[in-house]
Amino acid sequence: MKTVLILNGPNLNLLGQREPATYGHQTLDDVRQLCEAACQQHQLRADFRQSNHEGVLLDWIHEAGAAQAAGQLAGVILNAGAYTHTSIALADAIKGVGLRVIELHISNVHARESFRHHSYLSAVAAGVMFGFGTHGYALAIAAMAQLSHSGGHP
Repeated sequence: MKTVLILNGPNLNLLGQREPATYGHQTLDDVRQLCEAACQQHQLRADFRQSNHEGVLLDWIHEAGAAQAAGQLAGVILNAGAYTHTSIALADAIKGVGLRVIELHISNVHARESFRHHSYLSAVAAGVMFGFGTHGYALAIAAMAQLSHSGGHP
């Protein structure tokens, strides 16, 4: 059974407390449970992580590239939070290891501040999902299952 690595970036540990009108009332643990259930439906295993540190996310992406190359990983669902709009390093890492990634955002980033409209990650992602609240994680997992089975990008 392949694994889906679900990576969450800065401030996502504050889900349920931070701006509930934008991000909802579910906690990160609620999202983890949702992801585990969605992965089970698609015969995948969930590996759910969060870090506020860019370097930690980079290390996890490097590890994921090796796991995907070894046939153990379907890909990564990446909610990089604010790093989406600032991190060339994350984009370079994804491209460098040839990782299948779905970029995910809980909110509709295009309905928010203009600085959120640009993503360094979209160009290296197999797909981008945003605006579906925390349910977007389950949708992204379904999409990853399809991409993994069809051999989709990269």
